[in-house]
Amino acid sequence: MKISDPAAFLRTLFDAAIAAAQPARCVPPHLPPPPHGRLIVVGAGKASAAMARAVEDHWPGPLVGLVVTRYGYEVACRQIEIVGAAHPVPDAAGFAAAGRMLDLVRGLSPDDLVLALISGGGSALLPLPDAGITLDDKQHISRALLACGAAIGEINCVRRHLSAIKGGRLAAACHPARVLTLLMSDVPGDRPLDIASGPTVADPTTCADALAILRRYRIDAPPRIYAHLESGRGESVKPGDLRIAAAEARLIAAPQLALEAAAALARAAGIDAHILSDAVEGESREVGKVMAALALHIADRDQPLRAPCILLSGGETTVTVRGRGRGGRNVEFLLALALALGAHPRIHALAGDTDGVDGQDEIAGAIVRPETLARAWALGLPPRASLDANDGHGFFAALGDSVVTGPTLTNVNDFRAILIE
Repeated sequence: MKISDPAAFLRTLFDAAIAAAQPARCVPPHLPPPPHGRLIVVGAGKASAAMARAVEDHWPGPLVGLVVTRYGYEVACRQIEIVGAAHPVPDAAGFAAAGRMLDLVRGLSPDDLVLALISGGGSALLPLPDAGITLDDKQHISRALLACGAAIGEINCVRRHLSAIKGGRLAAACHPARVLTLLMSDVPGDRPLDIASGPTVADPTTCADALAILRRYRIDAPPRIYAHLESGRGESVKPGDLRIAAAEARLIAAPQLALEAAAALARAAGIDAHILSDAVEGESREVGKVMAALALHIADRDQPLRAPCILLSGGETTVTVRGRGRGGRNVEFLLALALALGAHPRIHALAGDTDGVDGQDEIAGAIVRPETLARAWALGLPPRASLDANDGHGFFAALGDSVVTGPTLTNVNDFRAILIE
């Protein structure tokens, strides 16, 4: 079967994946019954404001709350205060909001309920450093970790051990109130401690683990960061801690949900859809090469799958920034994919971040077409040079093939679709 407009078809799949993970659909089925005492809503992440609005729209009684989201992702609420802050490098607005959040949940009773709305991006949006560490230190560490190629689990391990609110500390501050966390996952494996660095869940990792990560990637951090970790002062809340014994966490949306929605739409259009994985990690350009090899084998030999078909995957790859480009793991994946495909006439691809922001740009991702390389050369834009410069955004913008969604108000990580006709 031949798709008349492959790029438009791929975009409809991306839109379906985003729609499946909207908080208005995912939050209401998981709201608890009203407590005997008060309901306090807290939250952080790119989807947290939309999650807060879904709570307000379906909650039968009074509530108070404070939620921090990325600038541009604010959603008007009546009773829950929404604060905008910077992502992925934290700022003073997030710092102040995190401190106020801890104050809001202190002094509660066993009859009270804290509803925590946690989604991807929350780590940067709750930058409350532990004692002896400054916001400048957190900003420095964030930039270094984002550029070094560390996996998200490694990055969040370091964040938890430099924080006064992550790694279970927010839930511990709520004691003796009950805590229910609704999670929207943006991390491979959907581990609660890695979603926004786990502010309401126990953390089995240690300061020694965080220290090993900084040394592994040779992070040039202020000496007080290393001293803090070496002393063990940054230990997080561990499993078995009585302060969080009654805390509950529910996963309400994840990358697999988004991929299944896209797969269903593709099959309805008569295209076989195959979900390869919702947890792909590794260097973006290396993942691009592997995916290209698989797509070429299918296109040329009908192995291990038969064309026409579409390959879907999610997860969170990484970019080790060595050039002067703007980075972006999805566009880096696509540029490497295009080079490896070598302008195959029957392969098209789209990759994008479901939150609408790939790296630090307000661009979700891009589209690769069979003519991508030829069009780039015609513009005097050498594809290999763009990849070497980590400038996927500049490359696809010049071709007019960027995918721009604006704030999607959700976040279930990356979405990749490769169509083989």
